[in-house]
Amino acid sequence: MDMENNNGVLDQNLDSPRKVVSITEAARINGVTRQAIYVAIKQNKLKARKDSTRWTIDLDDLEEYRQNKYSRTKSTFDGELLFNNDKGFYSVNQVAKMLGVPAQKIYYATRIGVLKAIRKGAAWVIHIDDVKEYQEKYLSRSSETEAM
Repeated sequence: MDMENNNGVLDQNLDSPRKVVSITEAARINGVTRQAIYVAIKQNKLKARKDSTRWTIDLDDLEEYRQNKYSRTKSTFDGELLFNNDKGFYSVNQVAKMLGVPAQKIYYATRIGVLKAIRKGAAWVIHIDDVKEYQEKYLSRSSETEAM
């Protein structure tokens, strides 16, 4: 017989560990909103059951969803990893974080041609050598003029 505890989590019985969670609990576990979990269910990316009026999600299904969830770090283009840091390829956000500047500054630098970047699909890919060149030529110059 299923029992509901005061956290809104269904237990198979009192002796077994939690196996099924509500949308609210799944959202808390994943660090996202309830709406994000609901959308994942509606898009058939996350398996869930609707018991009369509420959705329940098996913890194993939630873990499978987390492992298969889209991640920009796993993005590929023509069969190759887009942002392969081992080979020196980075995203705009990674470069911005690396240099301690806003991402918009990196986009602007690529647009005006002072930072070389390659467009692959919907993403801009920047090689580490180009980042170092940009840092030496443009960022060090702007910090010198600010110091004066």
